[in-house]
Formats: sequence, C-alpha cells, structure tokens
Amino acid sequence: MRASASDVLVDGQPCDCEAAACQVGDPMRLEVRLTNRSPRSVGPFALTVVPFQDHQNGVHNYNLHSAVSFVGSSTFYLDAVQPAGQSACLGALLFLYTGDFFLHVRVHEDSTSKELPPSWFCLPSVHVRALEGQA
Repeated sequence: MRASASDVLVDGQPCDCEAAACQVGDPMRLEVRLTNRSPRSVGPFALTVVPFQDHQNGVHNYNLHSAVSFVGSSTFYLDAVQPAGQSACLGALLFLYTGDFFLHVRVHEDSTSKELPPSWFCLPSVHVRALEGQA
C-alpha cells in the first residue's frame, strides 16, 4: 500500500494523458485531492497552481496574467492532513484566449513541516486546451 495518494481533477474528471478541454471565458474547476496513508499527521504546507505555455522549443512562458485568471487564489494553505485523512483544494480558472496551456501543481513545505509524502511533490502537470466558445 502506498503511503500517500493524490488526484488531480478538472471539472470533476480525473486528469489523464489527454488534454482537458474548456471554453474560453467559462470557469474551469480544478480539484487536487491529497490522501495521507501514513500513521502520522503531515503539515503545514501550501499547494500552488502555476499556469504556463510550452512553446515546444524548450521555452516555457509563465507570464500569462492577461491570458489566465484564477477565480479565488492560486495558492492553498493547509495546516495538516490527519492519518488516513484526505484534504481537497478546490479552485477555478478562466482562460481568456484559445490555446494549449499547462498547470504545474506544486506542494511547498513549511520549514516546520513534518515529512510530507514524496508522491505529493510529483503531481502531474495538467494539459488544458482552451477552445473558442460556442456562439
């Protein structure tokens, strides 16, 4: 049995190898679930969602303030996840232009944190394809 698990969902659907599609201007729900299967509580820590575009030439563009907007915060602060407990971070994003975007989901330890499960540091990047809205 794994010591921890994590799931990333877009509009309620688990992220897999395919790009999640959304409409420009419509909110896209993002949920990150973290499960602690260790015998001890872990935390405090923060989880941050960072959007970027991959130009397929080794360059990542993180300056997307005019292309992607968060509904609420892009960072979630969690005090602790109890043994055998689960915590979920819920947010939403608006894509203002069409294109292919990616979301890095990063966990940041507080200097006083107990050891966080290593798998939480390996959350997958989420591929989002923002499409023109229906007329």
